[in-house]
Amino acid sequence: MRPFTYERATTARAAVEAAGADAVYLGGGTNLVDLMRLGVVSPGTLVDVTRIAADAVEETPGGGLRVGAAVRNGDLAAHPLVRRRYPMLAQAVLSGASGQIRNMATVGGNLLQRTRCSYFQDVGKPCNKRVPGSGCPARTGGHRNLAILGHSESCVATHPSDMAVALAALGAVVHVEGHEGPKSVPMPGLHRLPGDEPDRDTVLEPGDLITAVELPPLPFAARSRYRKVRDRASFSFAVVSVAAALEVSDGVVRDCRIALGAVAHVPWRAEAAEAALRGAPATEAEFARAADAELATAQPLPLNGFKVPLARNVLIRVLADLVEMR
Repeated sequence: MRPFTYERATTARAAVEAAGADAVYLGGGTNLVDLMRLGVVSPGTLVDVTRIAADAVEETPGGGLRVGAAVRNGDLAAHPLVRRRYPMLAQAVLSGASGQIRNMATVGGNLLQRTRCSYFQDVGKPCNKRVPGSGCPARTGGHRNLAILGHSESCVATHPSDMAVALAALGAVVHVEGHEGPKSVPMPGLHRLPGDEPDRDTVLEPGDLITAVELPPLPFAARSRYRKVRDRASFSFAVVSVAAALEVSDGVVRDCRIALGAVAHVPWRAEAAEAALRGAPATEAEFARAADAELATAQPLPLNGFKVPLARNVLIRVLADLVEMR
C-alpha cells in the first residue's frame, strides 16, 4: 500500500472541492481497495463520501424513483418500491457478488467500478487500460469471457456490473456534481466504448461525483426480468446476462426495454432488438429475429464465439418468459 491523503466530505460540493487531479472517491471501497492492494491504482488522495446524505430511495413525480448514490446495493435490492416497480433491477443486484459485498457496496460505486479483465489486475502484464499504449494481451490470450460487441484493438474487457445492465435497460439518468456544477448523464451514455482510449471507462470528468440515479416512470417495467448466466453460481461475473421489460397487448409487442451484460465494455442497450420487436407479434420466432438483429454486428474472438448463440438463446428465453408472466 502506498501513502495517500485521506479527506472526509459531508456534502457533495465539499467532496468535489477536495478532489484534486489525483483524487479518488471512496464509498464502499469493494472495488477500489482491492485495486489499491494489487497496485493497479495509487491515488494521491482518497475523498471519503460515505458521510454525504445521499442514502435514500425517494419517489419522483409521475411514479419514478430517485436513488441516492450512497444507497447500499443490498438495501436497493430489498426496497419494496424497487421490487414492485423495477423487479429486473432488484434481481440484477441480488445476482451480483455476495451478500456481504452488497451490504458494503454503494450504487454510485457500483456504476464506477472499473471495466476490467485479469490482465488489468496483473501489474506484471501489459494492459492498455492500466498503461495506455502497452498493448492488449487478452486479444491473443485469455479472452473466453470477454467482449463480442463494441470492442477495439486496444481493449476487449467487459463491464462487470449487473446493476448497470438493468439501469441501462430502464433508461436511468445519473445525477452528477462536478467542478462546474450539477449535471445529468443518461444511461446508456455514462459508460464509453474503449476505442483508442480504453483507460477511460466513463464520460465523467476528473472530480465528478455521482449523487443520485433517477429511474423513469415506466409502468410496464413492473413486468421485467434479469437473467444471468455464469460458469458457476459461486462466480460473481456473468458470461452473458439479459435485462428486459416487455409490454404486450393483443399479442403484439407495444414497447420493450432490453440490455445485455458481459458482452461489451459497457452495459449494452439492445436498440436493434428493441426496434425489431416494437409492433411485432410476441412470438418466439420474432424474439429470435430481434436477437439476430442485435447480434449481427458481433465480432467474437477465437475463444468466445460461443457467447453469440448463448446471448441469443438467453434473450429469447427471457422474452418468452415475460410473455408467459402475463
